[in-house]
Amino acid sequence: MITRDDLTGLILAGGQGRRMGGRDKGLEPFAGRPLVAHVRERLAGRVAEVLINANRNAEAYAPLADRVIQDAEGGFQGPLMGIYSGLQAARTPWLLVVPCDTPALPRDLVDRMVERLVAGECDIAVAFDGERLHPVVALIRTALVDDLAAALADGERKIDRWYARHAWCRVDVSDCPDAFANLNTDDEKQRLERALNDGVPRRLPFDDDLPLLGIAAWSGTGKTTLLEQLLPRLGARGLRVAVIKHAHHAFDVDQPGKDSHRLRQAGASPMLVASRARVALMMETPGREEADLAELIDMVRPQHPDLVLVEGFKAWPLPKLELHRPEVGKSLRVAEDPWVRAVASDASLALPEGVEALDLNDLEALTDWIAAWPARWPSRQLPREHKCEEAAP
Repeated sequence: MITRDDLTGLILAGGQGRRMGGRDKGLEPFAGRPLVAHVRERLAGRVAEVLINANRNAEAYAPLADRVIQDAEGGFQGPLMGIYSGLQAARTPWLLVVPCDTPALPRDLVDRMVERLVAGECDIAVAFDGERLHPVVALIRTALVDDLAAALADGERKIDRWYARHAWCRVDVSDCPDAFANLNTDDEKQRLERALNDGVPRRLPFDDDLPLLGIAAWSGTGKTTLLEQLLPRLGARGLRVAVIKHAHHAFDVDQPGKDSHRLRQAGASPMLVASRARVALMMETPGREEADLAELIDMVRPQHPDLVLVEGFKAWPLPKLELHRPEVGKSLRVAEDPWVRAVASDASLALPEGVEALDLNDLEALTDWIAAWPARWPSRQLPREHKCEEAAP
């Protein structure tokens, strides 16, 4: 049993805020309060003590923390050093780590993390949104402090590599798709402020002149195969369709040894290659926690597509078509994502009011539904009632 008195909360706010123009991110105003204040609410009353890891402006953070701690070593060495500093400062057996720039974390985050850790008999529990891990949202046994000190002394700075040295488990938070929306730039902060009303996405955080439709599904459902079948059919109906696909790993579309690859390796960013047949834009985005969908939409806008299909980006507030196969063994997203407009499945399902049911194996019917989507745009109406109430700030 892990109780409140066994837990210390740690909010990581020790970065340089380079993409915020050097400003202290945790103190940035968001919905009328500093960002860090929204995050603190997820911990206050649920842990014995709330620490804020800050390397500047300690006096501004002090009213929001039981203690403000600096990195054990100077030089802004990254979040793993912040975690080590928290482990060193904690007076309890467990440390719950969260970043300062995720204002929509579930209100029951502490309970979820503790329940999963106890059930899995782990030393580290890491939040998982259904598609990717969020290593700076973690519950860690403080007895690991000496091991982390040794790892840092050896030059380790990658959180996931240090976690891999220990018994760790995932905490499923996929039912709250907006929980990990984080703010690294002014644009991201402004978009999320516009998109959130009491923490629930209520409208699109980008212009509505370009019809958008998300394709949401768990891995193994067959999203890509279905799109391969649908795109020629949509094209035959005169629709020019752009596709934006999310990848969960580093990738390279260039060929090593080619001029473009050599110039990009030398530092060109962006690198644009053009011929009569096609154009390719390659741009490095180091340090990003996540791709910015609004920025990607702006990239395809000049081509004037009739429709943009978005695969992935499930946390973004945009209308979605969910694909569901019961044999995959995953729950329906529609129950928790108010932006799902229709579900295509190969089984009969009970769906919330206002959600259309489609046959996943009827390609013509699916083509009809998607082809009609641009005519139904713009779609800024309120989403259905959101079920993940814990995500409201």
